[in-house]
Amino acid sequence: HDIEPQRHPGAGLGVGPGAGRGVPASAAEPPVRVLPPTSDRPLVYPAEYLSPIYTVAKLYRSMMGPQSMQTIRVVPGERPELIWVTGYSAEMVKADGTSPQSQEFMCHSNLDINMPQHLKIFGLERISPNRVFTLSQGQQRIRFPEGFGMPIVSLEAFRLTTQVLNLNQTGQSFDVRHKVSIEYVRDAELKAPLKPLFQLSANSMVLVEGKDGYFGLPEADPNVHGTGCLVGTSASDSGGLYRDDYGRRFTAHWQVKPGREVNNTNVTRFMSVPFDTTVHYIAVHLHPFAESLELRDLTAGKTVYHSKVRPSEGRIGLDHVDYYASAAGFPIYKSHEYELVSVYDNTTAEQQDSMAVMYLYALDKDYKGSPIGTAASR
Repeated sequence: HDIEPQRHPGAGLGVGPGAGRGVPASAAEPPVRVLPPTSDRPLVYPAEYLSPIYTVAKLYRSMMGPQSMQTIRVVPGERPELIWVTGYSAEMVKADGTSPQSQEFMCHSNLDINMPQHLKIFGLERISPNRVFTLSQGQQRIRFPEGFGMPIVSLEAFRLTTQVLNLNQTGQSFDVRHKVSIEYVRDAELKAPLKPLFQLSANSMVLVEGKDGYFGLPEADPNVHGTGCLVGTSASDSGGLYRDDYGRRFTAHWQVKPGREVNNTNVTRFMSVPFDTTVHYIAVHLHPFAESLELRDLTAGKTVYHSKVRPSEGRIGLDHVDYYASAAGFPIYKSHEYELVSVYDNTTAEQQDSMAVMYLYALDKDYKGSPIGTAASR
């Protein structure tokens, strides 16, 4: 994608002895608990991490609260091995690292990898985002269907970013932190091969500068490509601005005025589906006041997934956001046009910040097998 600016939090993470050996807030190596195998799966190892302690003493809007970044490795040791990431979770806890805390303090927990380097290690040539996972209010766990995973070499490093927000609590101070777990299995212990997944993302965007709202399209027919994006303003000047090849600027983090807003974004170019494949998991990132997020196949004229939201009762926030998980999956096509439809209902008297993202985990038909022992992995 010709995107401005190219903000890749995982850039510069190393692979090799000693590279990227991040230290969790509480220990020199992540504590690992082994989940016992079942009749149809191998051992599952959760590597756990704690963020620094964040003191929340005032209101923070989304993406405006205290945050930190940690460089981490999932498996200790210097001997490379192929592992498969099968799940990711993040929850808010108190300063002791174990006592539950309200999820309302969760802004997001992001896990990124140096994707260009990762693709080189596995001998793959395509454009993929550095983002591996995002969890936010409404979804605290991602777990792929049995038999699926994302392959990585154990020496690859991740960048873990955590941030808090506070939209409700005043007159008090809270010490909170993120407790994060990355679940994985060792390839050497597999009883049967896993099916490899890779991530595609689709962002809702609103037009900031330009004559129309079609990202990456020189001329667009609304009857073919769907309704164009709204004209809006960025919720933050710190980033989130995208530029396409035709001089237009968009933001993925925008302000919703009081009332109901439906935003349609053609995401075909942004997704860049590399080949026909099947989607087996979808995680959804939305902000408070969201109602739903829908992915539509414009070529086929149908909805492929519709995520609905359950708002928090008695406070601003999200209690639940629908996700998709299926071993059978649904097809997605390189030649099709896709549209993302976000719906927000701002019931307050002031503008509220918003985002709308789908993270799709699809079967990687280009996967060539383990790179261990090849020149790329040394």
